[in-house]
Amino acid sequence: MKAKRSKFWQAAVCAALLALSAACTKTPNDAQVVSDVQAKLSTDSGLQSKQLTVQSSNGTVTLSGIVDNDSERDAAAKYAASEPGVRTVINNLRVGTEQANAGPSPKSSSAGAVERSTPRRRQKARSDQQEMANADYRNEPAPNQQQPPASDPAPPAQAQTPPPQPQLATVTVPSGTAIVVRLIDTIDSATAQSGDKFHATLDAPIAIDDDVVVPAHYDVEGHVVNAQASGKFAGQALLVLQLDRIKVGDRSYDIQTDQFSQKTNSRGKNTAEKVGAGAVAGAILGGIFGGGKGAAIGSAAGAGAGGGVQAASKKPDIKLSSERVLNFTLQAPVTLVPTTKPAREGQRLDPSNSQ
Repeated sequence: MKAKRSKFWQAAVCAALLALSAACTKTPNDAQVVSDVQAKLSTDSGLQSKQLTVQSSNGTVTLSGIVDNDSERDAAAKYAASEPGVRTVINNLRVGTEQANAGPSPKSSSAGAVERSTPRRRQKARSDQQEMANADYRNEPAPNQQQPPASDPAPPAQAQTPPPQPQLATVTVPSGTAIVVRLIDTIDSATAQSGDKFHATLDAPIAIDDDVVVPAHYDVEGHVVNAQASGKFAGQALLVLQLDRIKVGDRSYDIQTDQFSQKTNSRGKNTAEKVGAGAVAGAILGGIFGGGKGAAIGSAAGAGAGGGVQAASKKPDIKLSSERVLNFTLQAPVTLVPTTKPAREGQRLDPSNSQ
């Protein structure tokens, strides 16, 4: 009886062991594996926001998608390998900006094993990624990308230079040339002061070898070198002038001429003779009218008469009226631009244009 019971229990234990072994070797459901792996990936903070695809077929799990770095790629493979019933993990995850269809062929590993990149491969991936980022920043093509043929650069624009101004022909009027002017202002030795300016116009054209270089009537300017009024009894009136500038067209030229000088004769001797003669005549008249006291009276009267003669013979001051023609001579050559245009009416010199 006891022997029968022992055989029964042995048979039951063997049956249980066989059932347990069959349960362990049963292939897990693919849909359940996919759900469990996705659940594990969603618990990882680095992977939960990624668009990752999980596929399962008879114990083989395939991962695809894009992750930020190699650490996330390895972590996803570990999650898949840790799922019961998974024998092989095919890790098709791409790092960074790599395209899903641009990577190498997938590698298979045994259950619990994880596909790993070699250090050289990871270093090359980082180098290519950095080069692509630099190319984007510089707006240049990435490595191994065919560049379009460079077009010929446009020729640099040439600066527009203004055309050169034409050089005006000039002539040099030699020293010794006559400058004949007609006064516009009136000059009086009694009122003029040294340094006073006066204006005139050319009364005759300036010519070189019979060729006119400046027609008549152009404006001329000069100044009073010296002016002296005549005295009551002795001395002389004096007036000295000189030309300074001539205006031709819209240009003025400094000139250097000799001086025009005019003075009156000294009256000292003539005045003394007339005063003495008046005194003698007065004495004669005084003698006729009684001599003595009468002569003295006559002499005084005669002196007065002599003074009247002197006053009547007083020399006037020098007065050069408008329209008076004066002659000057150049003392130094002057270079100017010739013209054949007639002078404008009312033209006046502008000192700011003097050359």
